[in-house]
Amino acid sequence: MLILLNKPFRVLSQFRDPDGRANLGDYVNIPGVYPAGRLDYDSEGLMLLTDDGLLQARISQPRSRTRKTYWAQVEGSPTDDQLRQLVSGVRLKDGPARAVSARRIEEPANLWERDPPIRYRASIPTSWIEVVLTEGRNRQVRRMTAAVGLPTLRLIRCSVGDWALGGLRPGEWRHA
Repeated sequence: MLILLNKPFRVLSQFRDPDGRANLGDYVNIPGVYPAGRLDYDSEGLMLLTDDGLLQARISQPRSRTRKTYWAQVEGSPTDDQLRQLVSGVRLKDGPARAVSARRIEEPANLWERDPPIRYRASIPTSWIEVVLTEGRNRQVRRMTAAVGLPTLRLIRCSVGDWALGGLRPGEWRHA
């Protein structure tokens, strides 16, 4: 079984939390499924949940090189050089990291409102970029964009491998 979930902002990528924070169990009540990978508490978007241990390992293990595509709303206007740096590689505290691709995009169509909304500053523009990775270290996209001078304000994972969000709204899920 494979479930596609649009994980809302400020929801943990686990089924229980001793501190009472919102978690996957608040949205999916199907016994025996587990997350295939993680998505930060303050990130949104596609999470895959499965009862198939081999599929879970294939998706979440770095050596599987599964493509994960993210939409990042960043502070500032990305230059060609900053986008090239993301692809050629940046140095992070836990080693070098590079994107498969990075490009400017328009704000994604049919994007839902985030609650609370990102901070708005009239003097600093924001832009959207699409970043594709084949690994998924802790807060990797955020750390990479910050390393090139483009702090991430909002991060949405829109696809993992061949699976995509489609029309799922935050908190909605469907069988794949």
